[in-house]
Order: sequence, then C-alpha cells, then structure tokens
Amino acid sequence: MPQESSHRVVVIVDENSNPFELGCATEVFGLHRPELGGHLYDFRLCSPEPATVMRDGFFTLTGVTGLHTAEHADTLIVPNRPNVDAPRRPDVLDTIRRAHTRGARLVGFCSGAFTLAEAGVLDGRRATAHWQWADDFRTRYPAVHLEPDVLFVDDGDILTSAGSAAALDLGLHLVRRDHGAQTAASVSRRLVFAAHRDGGQRQFVERPVPDLRDESLAPVLAWAQHHLDTPLTVGDLATRAAVSPATLHRRFQAQLGTTPLAWLTGERVTLACRLIELGERRFDVVARRTGLGTAANLRALMRRETGLTPSDYRRRFSPAPASPEPTNSAPVTPAPAG
Repeated sequence: MPQESSHRVVVIVDENSNPFELGCATEVFGLHRPELGGHLYDFRLCSPEPATVMRDGFFTLTGVTGLHTAEHADTLIVPNRPNVDAPRRPDVLDTIRRAHTRGARLVGFCSGAFTLAEAGVLDGRRATAHWQWADDFRTRYPAVHLEPDVLFVDDGDILTSAGSAAALDLGLHLVRRDHGAQTAASVSRRLVFAAHRDGGQRQFVERPVPDLRDESLAPVLAWAQHHLDTPLTVGDLATRAAVSPATLHRRFQAQLGTTPLAWLTGERVTLACRLIELGERRFDVVARRTGLGTAANLRALMRRETGLTPSDYRRRFSPAPASPEPTNSAPVTPAPAG
C-alpha cells in the first residue's frame, strides 16, 4: 500500500481556465484514498490573483495561495483555457520556466501545451494538444514536435494531453508511472474510468452508424484478457469474434484506434507489470504467465512499452523481499556418545 506522499503536485489556475481539467487534476491527484493508505500526492492549487474568474465566467475561484506555492512543486500542471490566442501573464510564464530549470515535472492538459510552448520549454520536444488547434499550434510553434493524433505524449519531464477527457488518461498514466499499475487500477475504479488507454491511441475515432449486428469488441477483449497466458494470435481473436482477420483489424481501428496485435501486446505487458508489482521475481515465470514467451522478449517489450526493464520496474514498484527471521539461538552441539 502506498504511504502518504511528499511528492507535491501544484496546479496553476489562471483567468479563464477550464473547470473540467481542474476537476480531473483534483480527482486524480488530490483525493484522500483510505483504500490505498492515504493521499498519493501533496496536492495544491495556486493562482496569480486572489480571485480567478474561470471559463466563460461560470464561477470565481478564491481561497487559494499565490504563485509562490509553485516554487516547491515536484509536478507543476500549467494553466489551460479555450482562448489560445490570449497571451499568458509574464509571472505565470516565469514560474513555469523556473520550475523547468530546477527539474520539476511539467504537465499541460489540452490547450496547456500552448502555455508550455509560450514559456519556451517545449522547443525541440514532443507534445500534443487538442486536434482542433493542431494547425494553429504548428504555425505558432514550429520548433515543437507536435503529435496531433494521440491522447497524450510522455516526453519524460514534460507531458501533454489532448482534449478534455484525455486529461484523465494522462493523470492515470502519471499515477501508474509513479505508483504502479495496481494503484492506477484502483484510482481508475474509483473514477469509473478505463484504467489504461495507451497514449498513442487516436484522439478522435470515427464510429460508423451501427446496423442491427452487435459489432462490439467487448466480448472478445474480455475473453482474450482471461487467456493471456496462452499463445494467442490475431487469427485466434478473429476466430473467437467469428470474423475474418481483416474485419477484426478494421473494428479495432474503428473502436480502439489501434491494431489487434498492439492491443494484445499492451495487455500482456500490463499483466506482466502487475505480476512484478505483486512480488513475482522470476522473469521467466512472468513471461510464461503473460504469453510473452521468454525473459528476453519480456525485457524487450517492457522496455518499449514502459521505458523500464523488468529489473528496473521491480526495483521501483515491487514489494521488498522478506528478510529471513534473525536467529539468536546458539548452534546445538551433539551430546557425546556413551
């Protein structure tokens, strides 16, 4: 169980900020979680003004601290707002630059990428933003490597997400990165939200008008998740769904924005992470139980999907091995015969 955390997450709230993304940050990072042993983060809000008018004047936020609170942030979530043409306050931009210089993690939800770019910390870096602003963003910030058709981008110490709901995806990704898959799954259950949507999933998935047939992938996905320890193939999934592999591929692209093989690999790696978190230290066993085959394959795919090798992941997230009970008894000397 995670203990009360000293990792401080600070959200800067500025004029015309979006309440939804603020709510996402509060739900993911700010709540007390008795089922997990307490708060996962030390969560704070701050603002450059004593009273901040939120988006479209819906309400005014008061009672939060000033920008000085951001000077002690380990993770700083920057302001976002629908009017991306309005420049940010110089003191907000300076606060972001100082946080970046001292090594804080920076997060931009939705149009927050514009704030990060305006602060100059995204030059030469990867980022995403809401699809409707992609062309505008590229024109204004050509030095940023924009990836417009994904849910979120993790570029190490700077992370950005696309439109509103993707803030939850990125938030859960950070919980997973900081505390492991089991904790992220617990947070997602409380949110009643999908535990893991890969950051590379498309922002906008076109869904054809359904006919009378049920083309939901849910049954075959549930079946596959219970058979990850077997050598499943895309052909096996297609057979289970009673469709051709080509049809299955089209449905995955339409409903999930990914391929069957990529989804299957992601599920296997997620299960591997959970097994390691639960204390399984034999990587050959993890590979076998997840259908990844060999420890070498496990290592390659975990590194690709999570950025960590199995050994690194174990050091960060698995419980420490139990120490043997100390013994104070002296060795027993056999009694002499006779």
